[in-house]
Amino acid sequence: MAAASRNPKDDPAARILAAVRAIPPGQVAGYGEVARRAGLPGRARLAARVLSGNTDPQLPWHRVLRADGRIAFPEGSSGWREQCQRLRAEGVRVEGGRVRRTGEAADIDAALWAPPPSPRRTRSR
Repeated sequence: MAAASRNPKDDPAARILAAVRAIPPGQVAGYGEVARRAGLPGRARLAARVLSGNTDPQLPWHRVLRADGRIAFPEGSSGWREQCQRLRAEGVRVEGGRVRRTGEAADIDAALWAPPPSPRRTRSR
């Protein structure tokens, strides 16, 4: 089967790139989250490798960070500075090359689709 006729759903790289494109402006995701959303749980390194070979200038690669919220480029490098600049332009707070993520915003899927929290019951005495 020729590569041109392959179904994009069968191509892990295409699935990873689609998951990156789905990250909304002003939001971030970790490499592992991207892999999971692409249907490739546990393949964070594959997601990083696919992004490192990206040539699409429209891909929002800057929205993908390490699991701890850090930018993966070496601090002070041109890639590091560009990622910081792009994230800040989208309103993301970047401090020292790191985006602090709250538990609620860390998983966009859960924030959008999880059931609302149940009301807390108070004990009456």
